[in-house]
Amino acid sequence: MHTTDVTDTSSHEVVIAGGGPTGLMLASELALAGVDVAIVERRADQTLAGSRAGGLHARTLEELDQRGIVERFLAEGQVAQRCGFASTKLDLSDFPSRHACTLGLWQNRIEHLLALRAEELGVHFHRERSVEDFVQDEGGVTIKTSEGLVLRAAYLVGCDGGRSIVRKRAGIAFPGWDATESNLLAEVEMSEPPPLGIHRTAQGTYSFGKRDYEIRNGEILYKDGGPIRVMVPEASASARGEPTLDELRAALIATCGTDYGLHSPTWISRFTDAARQAASYRDRRVLLAGDAAHVHSPVGGQGLNTGVQDAMNLGWKLAQVVQGVSPEALLDTYHAERHPVGARVLRYAMAGATLLRQDDGIGALRDTLGELLVLDEPRKRLAGDLSGLGIRYDLGPGHPQLGRRMPDLDLITDDGPCRVFSLLHDGRAVLLDLGGGTAGNASLARSSGRLRCLSARPVGPWELPVIGTVTPPTGVLIRPDGYVAWVGEGSARGLDEALRTWCGVHAA
Repeated sequence: MHTTDVTDTSSHEVVIAGGGPTGLMLASELALAGVDVAIVERRADQTLAGSRAGGLHARTLEELDQRGIVERFLAEGQVAQRCGFASTKLDLSDFPSRHACTLGLWQNRIEHLLALRAEELGVHFHRERSVEDFVQDEGGVTIKTSEGLVLRAAYLVGCDGGRSIVRKRAGIAFPGWDATESNLLAEVEMSEPPPLGIHRTAQGTYSFGKRDYEIRNGEILYKDGGPIRVMVPEASASARGEPTLDELRAALIATCGTDYGLHSPTWISRFTDAARQAASYRDRRVLLAGDAAHVHSPVGGQGLNTGVQDAMNLGWKLAQVVQGVSPEALLDTYHAERHPVGARVLRYAMAGATLLRQDDGIGALRDTLGELLVLDEPRKRLAGDLSGLGIRYDLGPGHPQLGRRMPDLDLITDDGPCRVFSLLHDGRAVLLDLGGGTAGNASLARSSGRLRCLSARPVGPWELPVIGTVTPPTGVLIRPDGYVAWVGEGSARGLDEALRTWCGVHAA
């Protein structure tokens, strides 16, 4: 892993606090755009990552595909054409996406692959350090880290988790709901085999699984040997601090009547159903992403995916501001677009955690919702949100495609066939002329360093998740994160404003 030399001071255009999935994805996006970016990470190596999260949702896979790296993840994971809401499995097989699935892959492998990507792009790492404090001024941020290192940057992004020092030092409020239950999650060795699978009792839900498994016909099949991944409820929701092996042992005995001879923990962590969201994702030159901006129950596996998608939304915008392509006002769209998504994630996580509680009333509600969610319309609506495929940013009225992720259509161009996502590999915006005469503008050609312009003919129907088949536009402006910022319907009306707002370029 590339690490910067140990010095007392260092300067970068952007400093990221935290090298988890969100920080790694954001750093890679910035480096892809040519920004000098550094990560401050307390761990000495990415192999020390735990495995709290265990999957990538459909939209996250699409975004990795947009950068040409999704195959690295698919090669190591297990595909299931569904996503989960509490105990209900929602079918994704009829969603119009090349990645209409959830990929089972533990967080330590996700982080490893994202770290390799960051290394390939030349991201700097200040390891075995953490951000302790910072001071903002008109020209940038001076950041104090542990071990006496002082960093100077134009912007600081807190990707340092739910207890974010960056958020606290910035004074950004973190309103929400306190925990009503707490759970321990760990990977340990056990001398006695536990009952694998998910178990629900009056004391709460507990489970045993293994790191190595495969999905066959929709069922999880665990392989022999290896450590046990255990989740068990705690007696109190008020537990704090780093959990210990003795606390895990006591929780197992209270719930299961035995600790199964547990020993040799790889890692132990604690999570609750607390739900909180930063009041603002930005304070001048300081921004928040991932768990630093929103925390909630892990039910549904939304946390890691929401963080990675935060990074995709923020990365190109921050790069354009740092490089002087766009004004600082572009950063305000990060909060405007991602805060509502985070609020919706909190709502679903709270609902999902509630539905897993074991009492007769909740059981009746769970059964009732299960009957509704086999119907196409409610299933597609909920699965669209949970998978990320149905997200729409509010970019105003217009064609149904506006503000939604661009489908990965097959295209016929003058240079031969291609697909949409392949056009986004280098992280630039794309202006597609699909018959409206929008891509031949001479001024756009002079701006081709920031914008790719081409004429193409789509093959097949134009279909959107949840919405269905729509009338094909005559042109689209696709942002670097894959969302459509302008739709042409027979003319170039509105294109100049869209180019100025999102790309920092002008049509003639």
